[in-house]
Amino acid sequence: MSQYTQPPQPQQPYAPPHTPGTRPARNGLGIAALVLGIIGTLSGLVPLLFWLAGVLGLIALILGLSGRGRVKRGEATNKGVTTFGAVLGLVALVLSVVGAVIMFKAVDDVVKDIDKELSGSSASAKPGGGSGDSPKDSGKDDGKDKGAADTLEGRDTAAYDDGLEVTVSNAAAYTPDAYAAGHTKGNRAYKVSVVIENKTKKKYDSVLASVDARAGADGVNAEQIFDGTVGEGFTGTVLPGKKVTVQYAFDTPADAKNLTVEVSPGFDWDASQWDLKL
Repeated sequence: MSQYTQPPQPQQPYAPPHTPGTRPARNGLGIAALVLGIIGTLSGLVPLLFWLAGVLGLIALILGLSGRGRVKRGEATNKGVTTFGAVLGLVALVLSVVGAVIMFKAVDDVVKDIDKELSGSSASAKPGGGSGDSPKDSGKDDGKDKGAADTLEGRDTAAYDDGLEVTVSNAAAYTPDAYAAGHTKGNRAYKVSVVIENKTKKKYDSVLASVDARAGADGVNAEQIFDGTVGEGFTGTVLPGKKVTVQYAFDTPADAKNLTVEVSPGFDWDASQWDLKL
């Protein structure tokens, strides 16, 4: 044998040729769309989570449509799962819109309620008999409502927009008894009647009402007088259609020409003022 003879080469193992169409199915997009669609739809049932439902629903819809594209190209086999995920994504988007509307409406109602609580119910004036026995001056303002910020006169009524009405009488000279508190010797005392009529549909707690007064051109505080006749203040609840009357007396400087009485029916109503001639 020749020394140049080559040893036999080992044979390579046989590898079958690649068979087309056996690549693994790419079903991930459809599964992700289904999972996100389910979570988004459940989130949409809670109005507070409308934002989460919107985000997840949009992603699920995009993934579902992309997954359907894979199914059409033969790259995926989960057509039903992909379609259902896209549908749930669309449902989540609809629920997110509904939840957003509900939440914004609720917030708007709360803001309006808070604004109403802070601003209070405003009042217009119903002219009364005035401070004298004759008609008021020229009568140009007869039949017109005064603004809530205007000062009323004796026997005028502050009519609030919810139906509550407050009326203050003219000031009448008053003589406190010997045991009166709040009266200073040398000053004059005047009495007024305050009437609150409940024309609303709900009970009114008159304990919330407060009555204060200022006297003279300088607006000094007119101290309230307490004796056996006046000074008790409002108490109890006023039923719809009923009224309550309380008499107040105030101590004023001897030279005071007017008494300004301010009545605040409560936290939900603006205070109204009456300018009474002395």
